[in-house]
Amino acid sequence: MGISFYRSSVNLRFEVSQWAAADKLRSNLDAAEYRHVVLGLIFLKFISDTFEEELRWLTAKLEEQFAESARLEKAIRKNLRGMEYGS
Repeated sequence: MGISFYRSSVNLRFEVSQWAAADKLRSNLDAAEYRHVVLGLIFLKFISDTFEEELRWLTAKLEEQFAESARLEKAIRKNLRGMEYGS
């Protein structure tokens, strides 16, 4: 109970500080105008998350391909060493 209560109170304080920051940013803007700002920020967050996800996927794919090519190169070198030229 103690840990979950602590997390809840921390999250609540964080949300309160987020709302306060949003109010400062909004200042004298009408709600209809402010929504454009908020929608733009939501879009940027979406793009950022999508980019991070794609970057992780591509990194994993490249690491997989690099490991495969390193394994193939090792096998080729081993086979070349076993071949006798000139016989």
